[in-house]
Amino acid sequence: MNWRKWCDEFVLAGKGILLASKEKRFWFGFVPAFLFFGLLMNLLAGGFSKFSLMGTVGFLGSLKIIDDSFLAIFGVNQPFLDWLPIFCIALLQGVLIGLIVFLWNKKREQNSANVEQAGIITGLIALGAGCPTCGTTLLTPLLGAIFSTGSLAIAGTISAIVTVLAIIIAILSLKRLGLEAYVTIINEKFLARRAKKEADEKSS
Repeated sequence: MNWRKWCDEFVLAGKGILLASKEKRFWFGFVPAFLFFGLLMNLLAGGFSKFSLMGTVGFLGSLKIIDDSFLAIFGVNQPFLDWLPIFCIALLQGVLIGLIVFLWNKKREQNSANVEQAGIITGLIALGAGCPTCGTTLLTPLLGAIFSTGSLAIAGTISAIVTVLAIIIAILSLKRLGLEAYVTIINEKFLARRAKKEADEKSS
């Protein structure tokens, strides 16, 4: 593997992400995705317990649980080590979807492989959503129905593996989409400069 080329591609992908973030279309995808995944992962931090509680506390109580989970996205009343992984994963997913929305608007005919890839990442991150310290995840209540003992340890291990896998796939996808965004933006600027130059030559 050519590590220098690999690193150069990551640098260009980073530049592509920064350039894309200057466009409003990027934020139309980023903000909803970031908030959705952040809220979802905080609601699932204790398995299905918060959803079960929402079924018993009524409408106002449910709104309070949702409000607390929303504020937890930004670290309110959250231990730092619990907040940081959830925030980073939500941020990563938000950037990924923001890039897809940006590229879809730049190129009306977008490669379907990116859409399928994003769906896989979405599913992996949802499965890996959980509390980093207690090891409870979305998988915990499912495993608890199958295993009488040791389900928390199994779920915690699976959660860690799935979350790491989701992050790796997301980073590789960000590299690919970041590069595509960089090429698209630079090419657009080049064509605009060439068109302006041709227009100036015709007018002179």
